[in-house]
Amino acid sequence: MRKMENTQMDLKKEKIIQRLMKNGVFKLHGKHLYELSLYALMKAYIIRTE
Repeated sequence: MRKMENTQMDLKKEKIIQRLMKNGVFKLHGKHLYELSLYALMKAYIIRTE
């Protein structure tokens, strides 16, 4: 089987998801964090850290 390599975007998305989870956020707009786009995750993270 072929090994999946993480792109920079994937790594950034994972990092933001981990930070949101540390702040107690597990779902946004009724969806799990992994289902959301990087843009939606970044927007949520910025709003919660201001």
